[in-house]
Amino acid sequence: MNKHVVPVTVRAILPYNNGRAVFVGNDQKVFVIYVDEGVGAAIAMFMNRTAKERPLTHDLMGNLLTALGAKVERVIVNDLKSETYFARLIIVAENELHARKIIELDGRPSDCIAMAIQQAAPIYVSQEVWDEVEDRSDILRKMEEQQNEGS
Repeated sequence: MNKHVVPVTVRAILPYNNGRAVFVGNDQKVFVIYVDEGVGAAIAMFMNRTAKERPLTHDLMGNLLTALGAKVERVIVNDLKSETYFARLIIVAENELHARKIIELDGRPSDCIAMAIQQAAPIYVSQEVWDEVEDRSDILRKMEEQQNEGS
């Protein structure tokens, strides 16, 4: 990793309009990435270790990586342009064809986060993005309180 990065985790996934709000951060700051319902549900299933009858898209991708002797090493949310986040999926392959190969792919942060959670890989945010995003810790706290009151 050449650039400075900040380690983060998915703190919560909450319904939002026709999708989900994925709260990403650490003890210092939390920010939101809005994702479509399908990927938001996949992230939630991976976080909750929900059993599925049939493999979903991210399961298939994970199975394919495993079959090829590869795994997700890390994910980096590396850019933010016009309220759109960008991410990189870093894959390490080690098999009979390659002693060790590192592959870096561009991807939607939602898909990259789903793959990272599925494969227990760390998630990072570039320092530039981290400095730019607004802290939403207070919103997360309020939404969690509202959910707890409704339960």
